Amino acid sequence: MDEPDDEQRAPYDPMPHGRPEVGVGPWEGPWPEGEQYDAALLAEGDRRNVVDRYRYWALDAIVADLDTRRHDFHVAIENWQHDFNIGTIVRSANAFLAAEVHIVGNRRWNRRGAMVTDRYQHVRHHPTVDDLADYLDALPGGAVPLLGVDNLPGSAHLETMEIPRRVCFLFGQEGPGLSEAARAACAGTFSIAQFGSTRSINASAAAAIAMHSWVVQHADLTSDEAWRG
Repeated sequence: MDEPDDEQRAPYDPMPHGRPEVGVGPWEGPWPEGEQYDAALLAEGDRRNVVDRYRYWALDAIVADLDTRRHDFHVAIENWQHDFNIGTIVRSANAFLAAEVHIVGNRRWNRRGAMVTDRYQHVRHHPTVDDLADYLDALPGGAVPLLGVDNLPGSAHLETMEIPRRVCFLFGQEGPGLSEAARAACAGTFSIAQFGSTRSINASAAAAIAMHSWVVQHADLTSDEAWRG
């Protein structure tokens, strides 16, 4: 994973009309046994934005558990203009349990929108789209195809297409969309149906829709591991 940049992070702020404090206080009674638990969190309380399963767990233990059940899709974002959407896309990738998130272009990216979820998500940097494609081609289990998300002429319709189980969704910058190099590297592109007056939707919103569409088609929604709040 890339090194965290705490100066670009935002703390987790409770919702204005929610509970006054997030999480739980110090553990009451005898401490639970298990290597997954963090002594400092047990003693001081766990105020992180994590599901109840991971309360008081150490960061490394949470990542290791997530690694046992990550999904088969990847998410990649071009980063030529320090797009503020990248952090939000990383947060959605964590929520939908992407295999990895790939930053293409500039290494540094604004982490505020990630709300520290990048600590639980594998994030890789690639200088160019070709470097990303080479990495995906060499993954164990066979090459992972790149599918671009952009409302280009000839794009498939997300709502009616069969999304590959192994896939990497590639998103361009807010405004210009996918670069020419990205379009050339993609096996295809798809667009999201819109009905209003705007030409495009926000890149982070498009990413969340694409990831959720993968979940609808391929995830095990009957499992207790499908968190619902």
